[in-house]
Amino acid sequence: PAAAAPAAAAITPNGASAPSAGGRVVASGFAKQEAAAKGVDLSTVAGSGPGGRVVAADVANAPAGTIQTPNKSPSGLVMATPTAKALAKKKNIPLESIQGSGPFGRILPDDVLIAAGEKPVAAAKPAAPEKSKAAPAAKAAEPKAAPAAGSVPLDGMQKAVVKNMVATLEVPVFRVSRTICTDAFDELYKQLKPKGVTVSAMLAKAVATVLENHPVVNAAFDPAGAIKYNEDINIAMAVAIDGGLITPTLRKANTLDVYSLGREWKELVGKAKEKRLSPAEYSTGTFTISNLGMFGVSQFDAILPPGTGSILAIGSSKPIVYQQANGFFGVKKEMTVTITCDHRHIYGAHAAEFLKELADYIENRSNEILM
Repeated sequence: PAAAAPAAAAITPNGASAPSAGGRVVASGFAKQEAAAKGVDLSTVAGSGPGGRVVAADVANAPAGTIQTPNKSPSGLVMATPTAKALAKKKNIPLESIQGSGPFGRILPDDVLIAAGEKPVAAAKPAAPEKSKAAPAAKAAEPKAAPAAGSVPLDGMQKAVVKNMVATLEVPVFRVSRTICTDAFDELYKQLKPKGVTVSAMLAKAVATVLENHPVVNAAFDPAGAIKYNEDINIAMAVAIDGGLITPTLRKANTLDVYSLGREWKELVGKAKEKRLSPAEYSTGTFTISNLGMFGVSQFDAILPPGTGSILAIGSSKPIVYQQANGFFGVKKEMTVTITCDHRHIYGAHAAEFLKELADYIENRSNEILM
């Protein structure tokens, strides 16, 4: 059989750019998609196709040196989150001078603070030692034996949960529910899932963004007779772990992009399961989300955590039949969300207005999650 053709070199021997037509790199549509997904600069990739056309295989073989690091899009626009742009303007720092650390070099708020000298540059994490390929397979965990009949003392975490649940009984609460169509949200999730973004990260971003317009829902009641408005929007999300319940917190969630939220949430959940969370990582929430949708729960009421003003309970998204404006029947997916609020400083209208904007955001503006 014929020998396999050698892989095309990713860069021309003399370092020249890939062939172009009128300043435009000639590449297949699939190659462009792959380049965008990997963050590869097509102008540095040599094409192996007809007439030097860049094909997908060329992008796949591109070495690390061809990855784009500038914070400019192909059109020449500086890529930055809205919060980063506002912060750079406030600090009087040109965006073009800032090195972005987000996806494809996008400028994040922390990048602006680093450029302003107000935040240290994060040290690179040491690479984890490579595991030996010859290491024996991990032994499967043995099933836990059922507890013997009789009383079993609570551990520290369980006692803390009991204390918090009893304390919340002293707070007068009310609940408001609303259905939200998730078709657009689900479609966006399909695009982001391969990039490591979870539903939890997307929900945290959506809720935090909407809370910017509803500060009283993010506030807490002060027993001294005041309303404590929180400067930050910290989204706590309930996670069931062995022996109890804990709420890892995404701090300043409204200022982070969804990719950063996804990475941070994955790290927090891992630390929660290993019981390594610091107090600041589970006790600083200003708004809580409890999501049981993955268990097929259609709707439920959540108990308000002490020291906060609201908690949002999210049910599963299920298809329903509805009548369209043209009179025909159609199918769409809906989920029911229920917010529990402290009635001492939050009123029904506040909760209803928050849910109305959240529904509009998820149904009609879900692409803003990417901003």
